[in-house]
Amino acid sequence: MSISTPTFPPASSMEVLFTKEQIAERTRAIGAQITADYAGQSIVLIGVLKGAAIFLADLARAIQVDNTFDFVAVSSYGRARVTSGAVKLIKDIDNPIEGKHVIIVEDILDTGLTLSYLRGLMLQHKPASLKIASCLDKPERRLVPIEADYVAFKIPNQFVIGYGMDYAERYRGVEDIRLFPEETANL
Repeated sequence: MSISTPTFPPASSMEVLFTKEQIAERTRAIGAQITADYAGQSIVLIGVLKGAAIFLADLARAIQVDNTFDFVAVSSYGRARVTSGAVKLIKDIDNPIEGKHVIIVEDILDTGLTLSYLRGLMLQHKPASLKIASCLDKPERRLVPIEADYVAFKIPNQFVIGYGMDYAERYRGVEDIRLFPEETANL
């Protein structure tokens, strides 16, 4: 008996929501805003693995003030397209952030459960300030009241892949942000 492996559609067949050029332009704009907001100060960027890694790297290069970064890993989706509702910490930050200016960097602000959890967790570390930067924001899906301080794009309630965002660990390296086809929802 053989086990069948699902066939994933090629990213090239998916509709482009934002091009790599649009993403780069918005990331530079957010970097300029953060630079202005933190002029003369140092900041710590905390990327939420794995999805925010690419956005964090581009954002860190666009920020013209001293910045370092660290990472956290959480899970609320597993291999599903919808959150389970329970956020699980998989990896905490490695370095102390007490008294430092911190920006949590996320790929997508969706239900708000993950970022609400992370905000509470980071506040326990007593940073001097704490803000949130998100590449995408899906306000229609919000279950808890939380907003990002810096947002590249607001999007409708559709599943997206690319620019670090995945479906079952695939498509993270796609340079554009694309709409994942609804008909493949149950792969």
